[in-house]
Amino acid sequence: MSTRVLLICAAVGVATGLVSAGAGYLSIPVSAAAPVLYGLVLGSHVLPGIVAQSLLRTPGVALIAHVLAALISSAFAPAWVLRYIGTALLIGVVQEGITALGRYRYWGMGRFLVSAVIVGVLLAVPIGFAADVDKFAPWAFVLYLAMFIVGPVVWTFIGVRVGVALRRAGLVTRA
Repeated sequence: MSTRVLLICAAVGVATGLVSAGAGYLSIPVSAAAPVLYGLVLGSHVLPGIVAQSLLRTPGVALIAHVLAALISSAFAPAWVLRYIGTALLIGVVQEGITALGRYRYWGMGRFLVSAVIVGVLLAVPIGFAADVDKFAPWAFVLYLAMFIVGPVVWTFIGVRVGVALRRAGLVTRA
């Protein structure tokens, strides 16, 4: 991997790490006031890999960007370092895995959306147990689960748009 690609991953990691740190702090009041919306906040953690992949279209960039974003986020919220790193590894591996299935040749929105839905399901299940969602009213339970899918999908759209805009602006002429 070239120095240029690594530096771009670092820039993406720093920018999205700041977003993740903000989301981490926002998750506390959202979980307390409107826990059914927590998936929307948590979905922002897909950004590093999505921006890096849509910008660079190179193997490994999602995982690198995620780990760097987790380290940046951890600097602002050291108590959550294991959460940030664990989430980064989980999401980065899913995003890289889905892209690897297409041999790093398919970069359409469908591929990004598949990884977003998988990430949403993988996050909803353990967090649902921790949040004790079986005590929610049926409508709140359904909304809670739906937001874990909607959140990553919405943030994926945002991340792809950012990556495409950076690519169009000429940040990457070849990768």
